[in-house]
Amino acid sequence: MKKTYTIAIIAIVIIAASAISYVLLSQPPATTDSITLTGAGATFPQPFIESTIQTYTTQVKPNIQINYQGGGSGAGISAFTQKTVDFACTDAALTASQREAAPNAVHIPETIGAITVAYNIPGVSSGLRLTGPIIADIYLGAITNWNDPAITSINPDVTLPNNAIVLVRRSDGSGTTNWFTKYLSLVSSTWDSQVGSGTTVQWPGTTIGANGNSNVAANIAQTQYAIGYVELAYALQNDMTVADVQNAAGNYVAPSLASTTAAAESIPTSGLPTGDGDWVDVSLLNAPGEQAYPIVTPTYMLLYKELFVIPGMTLDKATQLVQYIWYVVHDGQQLAEPLQYAALPSNLVQINEATLRSITFNGQALVAN
Repeated sequence: MKKTYTIAIIAIVIIAASAISYVLLSQPPATTDSITLTGAGATFPQPFIESTIQTYTTQVKPNIQINYQGGGSGAGISAFTQKTVDFACTDAALTASQREAAPNAVHIPETIGAITVAYNIPGVSSGLRLTGPIIADIYLGAITNWNDPAITSINPDVTLPNNAIVLVRRSDGSGTTNWFTKYLSLVSSTWDSQVGSGTTVQWPGTTIGANGNSNVAANIAQTQYAIGYVELAYALQNDMTVADVQNAAGNYVAPSLASTTAAAESIPTSGLPTGDGDWVDVSLLNAPGEQAYPIVTPTYMLLYKELFVIPGMTLDKATQLVQYIWYVVHDGQQLAEPLQYAALPSNLVQINEATLRSITFNGQALVAN
């Protein structure tokens, strides 16, 4: 009797063990190992990107490490094309030739920001007004001194000195430069015909070049009588003075979260490209609206639609990458406003959702949320 009882117990244990093994083997393995994601590119959204990384890796996924290196949109596009990073950021959408060099790339609009015209004039701590054509003429060398009649005529309450204007600009391949020079091309036919726009341009005259938004900001802050262009978050971080710029409605508007959001609200509700489409012509420059700041732009994260093409990519890593970016365009948007970036409109979020759901690893769809 004892023998029969013992055999029965052994049988039950074996069956139970087999059942447990089946359940465990049939479930996907949980992510227990630390995973590192790498990105590079635009400095324009870097404060926002770094904020999402900090929050995501401490409060949402502590086992994920994300490293983001700035360097400019040009550097990001280069690293993305060479597949040395998992994702890149760029303010300038990929051109046709860049998309050809990086087949199956997709754009993920991540946030919307303003490009300020910052200046350092001793004794002038606020109130300076500028128009687009005047800014273009300053960088063309047609206006060389701060007390030029073109500037003083629209600033009757500001005492401007008879000092030469020192021009500061980006020296690296820059999406900020791309949109700043696109704006100048839009408001000045002379600039458009003589210089044009791009992530790098042949700057007229003598200028001080600096790598990245932070270094441009530092050069302006350290150089009396300087002028330059920097993203709003950097201007605020460095307590810089910035000009009110005349918008399409004829109003002089200061760059701020409110005026950036006012411009962002003009983005079309239909006719926008899909994630794998051409975003080059999507623009918020000189947007309509009484209080819309005129130099505003979206900025993008770049991914490959098929992540298997990236060396060293795994299914788990690809899943974590998509889930991080899903967070950026959803819950991460609440981190944008404190840094003076505008949150994405709902139609851009919907495009991003469709794009992220289309991304695969070795043909397998990834869970985005």
